[in-house]
Amino acid sequence: MEELGSRYKGGLKNGRMEGHGEYTFPTESTYVGETMDGMFHGRGVLTFPNGTRYEATWDKGLAKQGTFIFADGLVFQDRDWDYCDGYDRRFSSERRNGLRPAGESQLTDTHPARLVPAGCYDCGDGFYDPVSRVVSTYAEGRFLRSAGETTDTVHADLPTVDLRFNNT
Repeated sequence: MEELGSRYKGGLKNGRMEGHGEYTFPTESTYVGETMDGMFHGRGVLTFPNGTRYEATWDKGLAKQGTFIFADGLVFQDRDWDYCDGYDRRFSSERRNGLRPAGESQLTDTHPARLVPAGCYDCGDGFYDPVSRVVSTYAEGRFLRSAGETTDTVHADLPTVDLRFNNT
């Protein structure tokens, strides 16, 4: 395992994972739960680096039944999913915590809302500037990605983007 970049802490039988343990993938995703004969088997939770997790019952390495939970706590439903459809436009936090009182509209998923630079949009992990087609980090305004790039690509070596806050 170690030669592949994975780590395991837990029970072993004949050199294979057995019983309760914690398996860490090279991607830093982790599985915590029951294993048998070197495979996930029984109840276990697969957690991804962004905090999203899959709680499942496993049978010889295959997930048989489970629940996908986003990092913000929103639980995915594979049937009758009504989150962010044309009829229900609430933010995830509003679904979890309820609506704000009248007169306290919630404009983003966070409350209080972040101060968004003029002409930019809050896209969940940074500010999107449609002129430069760049997403920059919230705090430092550092380049995060270009429009159309996946969030897996981070360019920490590139310069900071100057986003001036204009509240007029």
